[in-house]
Amino acid sequence: MEHLKKYLNENQDPKIVERLLVKVSQLLTSAEEVQYVAVQKKPALNLSPDCIALTNKRVIFCRPKTFGLSMQFQDFLWKEIEDCHINEGIMGSTLSIKTIKRRVLTMDYLPKSQARLLYRFAQEKEEEMSEYRRQRELENSRAAAGGGIIVNTVKDLDKNDSQNPVESIKKLKELLENELISKEEFEQKRNEILQKL
Repeated sequence: MEHLKKYLNENQDPKIVERLLVKVSQLLTSAEEVQYVAVQKKPALNLSPDCIALTNKRVIFCRPKTFGLSMQFQDFLWKEIEDCHINEGIMGSTLSIKTIKRRVLTMDYLPKSQARLLYRFAQEKEEEMSEYRRQRELENSRAAAGGGIIVNTVKDLDKNDSQNPVESIKKLKELLENELISKEEFEQKRNEILQKL
């Protein structure tokens, strides 16, 4: 029971949470850990409620079938999730998750505090993955541009910045605007040029 404490809030049924954790733990990959569990709480009697398990790698929707004898799992890696929303109502909250392929999954009748915790955790992961996708796009842009062109262009700036630093900074700014160099690379090179003045 002690190991379940971090997953229990708003009077979640410990037996349901424990059953879910046993099933979900069999799905976990190496270095994957369950971070949070939220259990649906419908106003009517529901012996096998739907649940959501959040891990450090993905979101797992767990939907019992056939009176809880079988379970349907739908999971999405955090890098596949574009957006997450909650909508609070009188009977609880609805959590909606939209994937980068525009698929929307929802779970309703979640207790409000559970939904808020899910939302907060999902927002943190969403920010991480947004940066991950931005870096991937930048790498793809560089690869599409031929990769070597960037290096040569920055090297050319090294030759020209002592002759005309203003022109060199303009060219550097152009590389940044075309996403051919990162903001950090821009700042570093610009500072080098300005120090030579």
